[in-house]
Amino acid sequence: MPRIVDLSQEIYEGMPVYAGHLETKVWQHHTHEQTAPNFESGFSYQSLGITVCDHGPTHVDSISHLDPSDDAPRIDEMALDQFWGPGICLDVSDVAPREYIDAERLDRALSESPVKLQAGDVLLLRTGTPERVGGTADYTSQYPGLDESAANWLSDHHPKIFGIDSPSPDNPIDRNYPVHMYSRRERVTHYENLTNLEAVLGRRFVFYGFPLRIRGGHGSPVRALAMIDG
Repeated sequence: MPRIVDLSQEIYEGMPVYAGHLETKVWQHHTHEQTAPNFESGFSYQSLGITVCDHGPTHVDSISHLDPSDDAPRIDEMALDQFWGPGICLDVSDVAPREYIDAERLDRALSESPVKLQAGDVLLLRTGTPERVGGTADYTSQYPGLDESAANWLSDHHPKIFGIDSPSPDNPIDRNYPVHMYSRRERVTHYENLTNLEAVLGRRFVFYGFPLRIRGGHGSPVRALAMIDG
């Protein structure tokens, strides 16, 4: 029977978000005590209010987030088929924060993987950032990122989509954003702030990360997960 592996961060007030993005806020909007007088049956309910950036927690970028062209689709215009598929996860967690993951390191990760990347697969990259600094202020700045050679490696290997367990696939010290530029150029979107990727290493799985239908959105929080046989 397939097993579900949750690859999503918890959403909570005070969670680390990428510098400049809207902070996550959560508040009690209704309580049982407040709503009980509205009913004669003893029924009551409670609810939360939430504000969150479309790039705050575990999320997927729309093409319009990456590409200023008038024809770049927003998140509600992208086909749902883009947001799932079979895939693998490569381990590059030995690369230190603020160092570069280059094409040679990706080649080594792929050669060490018992499952191989096929054209059109979903590709996830485990940096180990959540295990090292997840939930702290360091999470938004102390992670490695791919360099230009690694962005070209992605182009050569033709993933359907890709994702990483850090705030960005680009290095926080890099102002050129080669991976985002690759995504813009080839319109291959990606996921950020994934977690729990160690649970899918060495296995083929089916990835799902569907966005909310946000009108005009430039990204969306997702409940990312992997389904693994056995």
